[in-house]
Amino acid sequence: MEKNEHPASIAYAVGFLLLLLCNVSAQIRYSITEEVKKGTVVGNIAKDLGLDTNSLKERGCRIVPGSTESLFQVNQHDGLLYVKEIIDREAVCERTIPCLINLKTVLENPLEIHYVVVEVLDVNDHSPSFSEKEARLEVSESSQPGLRIQLQAARDSDVGQFTVQEYKLSHNDHFRLEIKDRGKDGKIPVLNLLRPLDRETKASHRLLLTAIDGGKPPRSGSVQIQIIVNVLDVNDNYPVFTKDSYSVMLSENSPIGTTVLQVNATDLDEGSNGEVIYSFANHVNEQIRKVFEVDANKGFIIVKDVIDFETDDSYEIDIQASDRGSATLKTDKSVLVKIVDLNDNAPEIEVTSFSTALPEDSRIGTTVALISVSDKDSGLNGKVVCSMTAGLPFTIMPSSQENMYSVVTKSTLDREKRSQYDLTIMAKDTGEPALTADRKISVLISDVNDNHPEFIFSKYDFYISENNVAGAPMFSVKAVDSDEGSNALVSYRILKPEGDINKLASFLNINPENGEILALKSFDFEVEKTFQFKVCASDSGTPSLSSNATVNVFILDQNDNAPVILYPTSTNGSAEGVEDIPRNVNAGHLVSKVRAYDADIGYNGWLLFSIQQITDHSLFGLDRYTGRIRTLRSFTETDEAQHKLVILVKDNGNVSLSATATVIVKLVEPKEAISASDVKSAAADIGDSGVTFYLMITLASVSTLFLISIIVLIAMQCSKTTDVSSKYLPETNYDGTLCHSIQYRSGEKRYMLVGPRMSIGSTIVPGSNGNTLVVPDRRSTSAEVRTIKYLIVRFFCLFCSQQQH
Repeated sequence: MEKNEHPASIAYAVGFLLLLLCNVSAQIRYSITEEVKKGTVVGNIAKDLGLDTNSLKERGCRIVPGSTESLFQVNQHDGLLYVKEIIDREAVCERTIPCLINLKTVLENPLEIHYVVVEVLDVNDHSPSFSEKEARLEVSESSQPGLRIQLQAARDSDVGQFTVQEYKLSHNDHFRLEIKDRGKDGKIPVLNLLRPLDRETKASHRLLLTAIDGGKPPRSGSVQIQIIVNVLDVNDNYPVFTKDSYSVMLSENSPIGTTVLQVNATDLDEGSNGEVIYSFANHVNEQIRKVFEVDANKGFIIVKDVIDFETDDSYEIDIQASDRGSATLKTDKSVLVKIVDLNDNAPEIEVTSFSTALPEDSRIGTTVALISVSDKDSGLNGKVVCSMTAGLPFTIMPSSQENMYSVVTKSTLDREKRSQYDLTIMAKDTGEPALTADRKISVLISDVNDNHPEFIFSKYDFYISENNVAGAPMFSVKAVDSDEGSNALVSYRILKPEGDINKLASFLNINPENGEILALKSFDFEVEKTFQFKVCASDSGTPSLSSNATVNVFILDQNDNAPVILYPTSTNGSAEGVEDIPRNVNAGHLVSKVRAYDADIGYNGWLLFSIQQITDHSLFGLDRYTGRIRTLRSFTETDEAQHKLVILVKDNGNVSLSATATVIVKLVEPKEAISASDVKSAAADIGDSGVTFYLMITLASVSTLFLISIIVLIAMQCSKTTDVSSKYLPETNYDGTLCHSIQYRSGEKRYMLVGPRMSIGSTIVPGSNGNTLVVPDRRSTSAEVRTIKYLIVRFFCLFCSQQQH
């Protein structure tokens, strides 16, 4: 590397936004080619910035002195920017791309700062060059094809496409040219041996290497170097490095004499032909030779000069291992030395503009000052984080321009509380250990009149249980006023609802001094579940300032409703019913189903069923969730004919409420269960017709055997029937508890209160207050079967009547 590279942050710096006392600066950019004549116009600053040319001289338009101020000049009469000196891009930016010159233009009275960026474009004004006109190489005749010999690279001070782009080698039968791209070091020619050399046939080879730059057409042309390859005899083994590659990390500022690493090579030859010495390769540039040195005997690479990461972050050093034979054999090996950046440069802070006084009613985001920071380090060591004094109504914000910050207001200002702020701007890099810098500025606050009372929350959500004590405090709201004295004395009142909306707000009262809210009545969840009202907070200033807050009140359910038995119910309203079932039913037969309702919701309305009293625990079972009563086994002749079951229905509230229902189960003979209703109907028909009565007496006397057969058939039919009477309730999907649900939202939360619901297909009888359930009849008995049963039963009833008479 022939020239030091500037840090990337300097090479790519451009103009930035500047605000000062409401005057807005601007940024413009021009480009010129290098080596233009003195007096060449770069651009019209006044026109591009929209400045009045008549006032340029009066306002003192000038370029702020800096590192490059001597290259340009601004005309105060017409605002034109001229080239003051001939610019050599290579002298200004070396090999940096793009080449940018930052100018700071200042107009005083009033003060304005504008940034102008001038990009200097490269021209192909340098020719490629070799350090020597002739290069001599010595190659043993025993060298195998594929030998690669790195040649001296040509240098070109231009950059980009104008630097060396191509090498050409004169035609020959033994060598081929390869190009190795070394990044920032450019392209390196490598000589590749195609076939073995024969010293007896030809002792030397003369090659012509041509370097061509990328100009179109090449302005500086090309350059040639003569390469003389001498073929040596006898010493036919090259030194071989013990590693394929070498790489090492080296900290910057390492002391002179520090050993970077040791390379090692061996030679299979004997004597002087196998004795290896180390040196830099011929093409290693002077910059590397200035910083490092090589121990010829041991292969140590040693620090010779100051190592600065900001100058170069890595070095690729080509080490040459040579034997001491009469025809020296040499092998090159590349050693990559990566420089580790140390945090050895502290950040620098510059306040580019500053407003000393701000009105206290300044909007949030008002710019107070513009800050620029810089750090000569790189990477994390050069990354600067800017901050400022905490706890103040100001904050520091990064701008779109790198390393540029603005100090802005982040909250409203109040001169009555504080009339002056002392700000400390702190810049800290992210290196280890971190280096810091600080800068102090003072801001004065000018007075205006403001400040409203403000609630702690703009919306309040409160939850209260129903059956609250009337007149007792429920909750409170709070507002604060940042003013002082009477202006900060806050009083509270409830805003009157409009029309019938939020009528429950009229039953509320608020303490005007502390915002404590109490209810003048007890709330009932079953009547009202939520309501809303607004509270106004006013200060005592003149004129009074106020603000409002919305209060949402959600009433929570309590277990204040006992379960209500819907079935069974008797004619006098008591929860008692009678169920007749045949003795021949099997286990699992549905006897009855207890139905209940609870006006509460959630667990308070969730009902469970249990047997409180029963005559025989082995006969009947109860489903605790649905209220279904089923037989546990078949009945025997020894079982009682009547059983009493007392069913307890209770909810799941913290203090459980309950109700009981009584079910009387009567066991009847199968024939009685079948004809219980039809017998009465048949008997009425007999009473109406005397003729039929005497006729049946005659028939009964003559046809006794026939009637016995009919009775047997009836018994067989009854044993096959399960659904024998309209008195028994059919199986339904009703689970025993009527439920419903209520959903509402509070802020980001959504609540669902689950309570008693109605089963599908049920209806509420008008006037029953929702407590009477009518279950539709879902029986599906065939009309033909009923007709046959009716005829047989009617005949049987006539026969029974005859026997009674």
